[in-house]
Amino acid sequence: MREPGGTRAGGVFAGDCPARTVLDHVTNRWGVLILVALRERPLRFCEVRDRVGGISEKMLSQNLRLLTADGLVTREVQPLLPVRVSYGLTPVGHELAETLRGTIDVIEARLPEILRARETHATATAAASPAPDPGTAPGRRAAAGATRPGPPRSAA
Repeated sequence: MREPGGTRAGGVFAGDCPARTVLDHVTNRWGVLILVALRERPLRFCEVRDRVGGISEKMLSQNLRLLTADGLVTREVQPLLPVRVSYGLTPVGHELAETLRGTIDVIEARLPEILRARETHATATAAASPAPDPGTAPGRRAAAGATRPGPPRSAA
């Protein structure tokens, strides 16, 4: 049964949907970049690490393990000395990587516009914020007896 909007009843919008776990693995910061990095050809661990700038070996290892468990990445051990391990995409992983590459392409093409929107938002948010009370140090509460929003306190 489909709900309005074309999704199956529940689907990823249901709190207990197992697809959410996979969605988390695929769409986290590193999952997206790893899948797209493997899109063209299988890579060795150090090649993936070098291609995905800023990722630690620990995070790369964790994410490769998750994506492999989800059936999106293959891990091939070649019995050479030293042992060579390479990672590639399964057909499902390749399909996702193609879609994610399109998303990255849109972000890269629209980045100047996105950055301008961020700047405009930050400026508008700063202008709309009330000026701090000059008598209150940053991070400190207002003086005793000052009113604060919320339910009235009971005298004890």
